[in-house]
Amino acid sequence: MQYLDNILFLVLLIAGFGLFAKSLQKIYRNIRLGREINRSDRKSERWATMTRVALGQSRMVKRPVAGILHLFVYVGFIIINIELIEIIVDGIFGTHRFLAQVFGHGFYSFFTATLEVLALLVIVGVVIFFIRRNFYGVKRLTMKELFGWPKEDANWILIIEFALMAAFFTMNSSDLILQQRGALAQHGSFPVSEMTLVPFLEIFSFDNGFLAVVERGAWWFHFVGILFFMNYLYYSKHLHIILAFPSTWYANLDLYGKFNNLDSVTKEIKLMMDPNADPYAAPAEGTEEAPSKFGAEDVFDLNQVQLLNAYSCTECGRCTSVCPANITGKKLSPRLILMKTRDRLEEVGRNIDKNGKFEDDGKKLLNDYITKEELWACTTCNACTEACPVLLDPLSIIFEMRRFLVMEQSAAPQELNLMMTNVENNAAPWQYNQADRLNWAKD
Repeated sequence: MQYLDNILFLVLLIAGFGLFAKSLQKIYRNIRLGREINRSDRKSERWATMTRVALGQSRMVKRPVAGILHLFVYVGFIIINIELIEIIVDGIFGTHRFLAQVFGHGFYSFFTATLEVLALLVIVGVVIFFIRRNFYGVKRLTMKELFGWPKEDANWILIIEFALMAAFFTMNSSDLILQQRGALAQHGSFPVSEMTLVPFLEIFSFDNGFLAVVERGAWWFHFVGILFFMNYLYYSKHLHIILAFPSTWYANLDLYGKFNNLDSVTKEIKLMMDPNADPYAAPAEGTEEAPSKFGAEDVFDLNQVQLLNAYSCTECGRCTSVCPANITGKKLSPRLILMKTRDRLEEVGRNIDKNGKFEDDGKKLLNDYITKEELWACTTCNACTEACPVLLDPLSIIFEMRRFLVMEQSAAPQELNLMMTNVENNAAPWQYNQADRLNWAKD
């Protein structure tokens, strides 16, 4: 019975990280369903971009209030969880504040004091975010597309982070009192706890036994809470705290909105221009693969970076808030494009889990999730890609789905069909003879 706590801790640790690894494996499998894309060029620029945008939060501070608060929560929560190393060692070996022996008394006191200040900033940040999201009425956070689970998920994240920080302070406060009474060895400095919870606990003159139970209870709550939060990420928009790093590394470094050429189209044009080629001849076995689909009808037709983007979206709505189509009342929301892509990808993943492989479910990303009305409302102005704090690119998904409509279904709007006919016949978008093109300049 002496080592029961240590055994239970180890079982929970293995189970928690095992489930988390399984979730990451499932996400990786789903992303791999997309088309391969080579984004391994310009490595030094990619590392610099990831460091600046994902780690340095450079785009978040374009909106200073939200950016600084997010920085409090981000930096505080990440650094505080360095203490997870200490919790793991203490939990497995039954030690108490293991890092005190590693860091030494002076640096460990600085370390724990820093963690307390950061934890306080996290609490300030999540409280303001909760009020801002639920009572202040920021338009991009109260839109209809966030009703239901997206709003609940955002609130649960804030509540969980608040609870973890509260447990952290409760653990430190009871620990500090026990240290002051000589029941525990003195390690660390806890300025926030000393000014807040310690006086409150001392009012009631709790005995050492009760405080030991409080300290252990808060310690276990903090540990189990971290494992729960880690595994909750799979179901949450908060997955971006992990996937923002690969998303920014694999981000498009070319001009936003640059239209890419399809290899399949290039091959077809070259075939048409070759007077010796037989367009009806079947390719020799093993020499050329079957023609690929033009554009995207379903998640399988999107590339892997686009699917990674769908998982990385934090649903902040900065893209939608600057979208001129959305501002003028049209149905398009760039945020919703990514959310719907993720929903469809998750549906495909559940289909594979159930059947061992994907069985046609009669659904597609186009029409069943994203409508033509949304796609054609886009002005391709790039405001959404410019506004995204982690360089996601909803516009590229819109491009690919439009390409499918035009090249596979000939389903472009009448205005676009007229323009393309004019280009074909007159070499210009306007419906008049080439000889009359400069008439406007005669006077």
